[in-house]
Amino acid sequence: MRILIAEDEVELARGLKFLLEKNKFTVDIVHDGADALDCLQYTEYDVVILDIMMPKVNGLEVLRHIRRCKLGVPVLMLTAKAEVEDRVVGLEAGADDYLPKPFATKEFIARVKALSRRNAGYTDLVLSFGDVQLDCNRYELCCGGQTVRLNNKEFQLAELFLQHPYFVFSANHLMDKIWGQDSESDMNVVWTYIGFVRKKFRQIGSHVEIRTVRGAGYSLEE
Repeated sequence: MRILIAEDEVELARGLKFLLEKNKFTVDIVHDGADALDCLQYTEYDVVILDIMMPKVNGLEVLRHIRRCKLGVPVLMLTAKAEVEDRVVGLEAGADDYLPKPFATKEFIARVKALSRRNAGYTDLVLSFGDVQLDCNRYELCCGGQTVRLNNKEFQLAELFLQHPYFVFSANHLMDKIWGQDSESDMNVVWTYIGFVRKKFRQIGSHVEIRTVRGAGYSLEE
């Protein structure tokens, strides 16, 4: 799952990025509305988190742009403005949720997870394919009575493949989706983590595997 945070308070943005990455999200952060618009032009996100009071272009204008372009991405407005009138303006502009500062980190994570599940088109927190299940709350891969816990990038890869079995993902697509366009990692990291996830499938005795499609990429198959 890929999240965009547009927040001009640098330390807050970094803190939210840390929290979300602990919860297995890939996160891009920007500090003004103009950069947010640039990111939205070139990258597909599962959730967008917008502060209202940002330089260059404010959060409401970014939100209106998202809706004018018919983008269905869920938007969480994150702002110090807590009055009812301000919430109404954001919701009427197309926001899916509204969280005034200060807020509890557990509530923030819960709201982002709820929006990401809504955007993915499923409400079940367990993804299944063949003989394997992925518990999206516990970050565990299960088969029969065997269970193995996944780290951040392993979980994101497994989640993506289990949401789209038999779909062929190119290495470039996986690099952009999981590590982000600004990542300093090279393409070897994709091959490495594909290997890690394959090992986890074998570890729990699953007949599901990530197969290499020569010249095209990778596909989850039985």
